[in-house]
Amino acid sequence: MTHAARSLVAAIDQGTTSSRCLLFDHDGRVVASHQLEHRQITPRPGWVEHDPDEILECVRACVRIAMREGGADASALAAVGISNQRETTVVWDRRTGRPVHPAIVWQDTRTADAVARIGDIDRFRATTGLPVSTYSSALKLRWILDTIERDPVELAFGTVDTWVLWNLTGGVDGGVHATDVTNASRTMLMDLATCDWDGVILEALGIPRSVLPEIRGSSEVYGTGRDDLAGVPIAAMLGDQHAALFGQTCFEAGESKCTYGTGAFMLMHTGITPVASTHGLITTVAARLGGPETPTTYALEGSVAVAGALVQWLRDDLGIIDSAEKVEALARSVPDSGDIVVVPAFSGLFAPHWRPDARGIIAGLTRYTTKAHIARAALEATAYQVADLAAAMAADLGAPLPGELRVDGGMTRNGLLMQIQADILGSAVVVPEMAETTALGAAYAAGLAVGFWQDLDELRSMSSATRRWEPQMSEPERADALGRWHKGVERSLGWV
Repeated sequence: MTHAARSLVAAIDQGTTSSRCLLFDHDGRVVASHQLEHRQITPRPGWVEHDPDEILECVRACVRIAMREGGADASALAAVGISNQRETTVVWDRRTGRPVHPAIVWQDTRTADAVARIGDIDRFRATTGLPVSTYSSALKLRWILDTIERDPVELAFGTVDTWVLWNLTGGVDGGVHATDVTNASRTMLMDLATCDWDGVILEALGIPRSVLPEIRGSSEVYGTGRDDLAGVPIAAMLGDQHAALFGQTCFEAGESKCTYGTGAFMLMHTGITPVASTHGLITTVAARLGGPETPTTYALEGSVAVAGALVQWLRDDLGIIDSAEKVEALARSVPDSGDIVVVPAFSGLFAPHWRPDARGIIAGLTRYTTKAHIARAALEATAYQVADLAAAMAADLGAPLPGELRVDGGMTRNGLLMQIQADILGSAVVVPEMAETTALGAAYAAGLAVGFWQDLDELRSMSSATRRWEPQMSEPERADALGRWHKGVERSLGWV
């Protein structure tokens, strides 16, 4: 099969555990895709690293294989969009193009001492929308600079979008050193109001501006690809959760989505005005569709560190299941969790608690407890954590959330989890027809930048839901379940 010139858009989705390339046609359908996993390197407790060269090799291989399997060459591609794991920090030598240290992944907690030295969790929140935590890129970058003891003039920093863009556009031979507003907003170095690097914070943390990429919009042409992507415009970059918000066509204030992957990430669009959170959430950029002259839109976000990763733990470390898909059947074999609670605070608790001193617990164990109860409690843990995020958003907005939550990610294939989520939220949970919303969002943004799609209304017209879960739990049952969960959370605190 061959494709007409400029009839497809490619999306590179570089995630925490794997890289993918998907080719989309004008109707938003996947023509071809390929996915490759990369290693999770854990040299010490709390440390999580990736090999930037391995990531790049996987990205290039996925592009090459997806194009081959889809019968497409570079001439068939109108544009390429990139979505990426956020906060993960890469530093490389500008002259050689080689990383000077393994990438420090967003989950990594090695900067906990630096967080403690800063002391005030809200020190930079008014400017950046972020609490001081091990999560954002700034302290990871500072740690690398302190560790390698190299002249910063020789170095370039980027989150993974920047690393991929720089290499795809030529690397040492003229590669574009840029990031977009969504990824920049996750570094704890960008002023949300100006969408520029903040000099006061750079000085406070001792980070030289020279290592930082240029901040651009989320949907504009940054440069053109080389090799397999020769001449193809690289025309979108968004952090993965912002891409999923866009792919779910959440373009207006009040629309929200939750992505269930390694972690769980809930975002609510708040329009052109950033909403400051007083309930433990992050204020972030939703997108900017063009250059500095176009308006920036914002969102509230809550991030859960461990969602799908908990199922992986049941499989790989406890051996309760031999494949992730079997957790649903095991959990369905019991009517409830037997009153046990799993709090998966493997790296502390993220939003809305922000407690790095928390550690994972299984509470309420009795001789009656079986592996099926633990499996069900593990699914409930994801639903409870998302419910905490929804409650914090409602508190920040001073109003109840809209009546449905759009969801995506691998865990949405688990019908029991989706029903539990609807029950615990007390609102409908909706899965779109196109489940690959992160990649789709990157493709949408790239296509808009080059006129492949005309406007947001055209994108909305292509969106439809396939599955919907309505709440079936009574209010007293819901209150009792949430009360038990919060009791478990209290017992997880102060462990470290």
